[in-house]
Amino acid sequence: MASFLMDRRAIPAGASIHRWSAPDGWELRAFAWPAETAAPRGSILFQGGRGDVFEKYLETFAHWHRQGWTVTSFDWRGQGGSGRLTDARNCGHIDDYGEYIADLAAFYAEWVRATPGPHVVAGHSMGGHLVLRALAEGAIRPDAAVLVAPMLGFKRGLFGPFAERAARLLSGLGNPSRAAWKGNEKPYTTETRQNLLTHDPERYSDEIWWQKHDPAILTGPPSWRWVTEGFRSMRELAANPALRQMRVPTLMLVAKADGLVDARAALRVAPKLPDVRVVTFGSESAHEVLREADPVRNRALAEIDLFLAARAQRR
Repeated sequence: MASFLMDRRAIPAGASIHRWSAPDGWELRAFAWPAETAAPRGSILFQGGRGDVFEKYLETFAHWHRQGWTVTSFDWRGQGGSGRLTDARNCGHIDDYGEYIADLAAFYAEWVRATPGPHVVAGHSMGGHLVLRALAEGAIRPDAAVLVAPMLGFKRGLFGPFAERAARLLSGLGNPSRAAWKGNEKPYTTETRQNLLTHDPERYSDEIWWQKHDPAILTGPPSWRWVTEGFRSMRELAANPALRQMRVPTLMLVAKADGLVDARAALRVAPKLPDVRVVTFGSESAHEVLREADPVRNRALAEIDLFLAARAQRR
């Protein structure tokens, strides 16, 4: 699959950015790119990970849009262009992951009525975790789902199997909305942020360009509350018996060498899903599979295309 040349540093013609108000009045920044065909293929709602902004995925959105899909996305509450929930500058904070689920459920309900089917919900990293949790809880019921490097476990670090206990202890030593660490995506590591995310320096530099172009969308480290709530949400999701009853066709892309999320956790959850296809990547892929070098990215997009062609059908 040859890469399609496009300007990854410009909002495409025909796409728009707007504000969407959640039921509690909180405004989220959203992206919409309607299909430009008389017979749309369907609609994809794509949700990024912690600290992500939808601009990072314009190249992937363009791939789907050329196939006739309407593409939509929004920045999660408390990050990107959707405001902050703490006074700490650029700190990504949330009190409870249930707030993310409530936003997704409300946005989905409006989106599914306003866009052509079939409807697909996709999520990367934290977005993948939240999409799967929303599916298990019945908060959304799309025609198909795609989970890319889903955050179903944190990669073990300094505290190993005691990481959740340590996080709760550290969180309790001060304001839990304070930043959990200073700079890198992953504490206690000598790996650079780029190496953790992608082997493609040009695609990595796109994110830095967008952050400099609009500093307001930059999200720094998570809060301690985000960390402890993440541990809890992942633990409860993995144990949720509703996973075995979740009938939405699902594609899961797993980077086995992922340095941020625990690929083994995703591979333990996958067999619980009644209708899932799992595709794995080796050392050739870091965390951001859809922003990797062309051999990885093209394979990932081809797998998604085949899955959607076979399984994304109107209910």
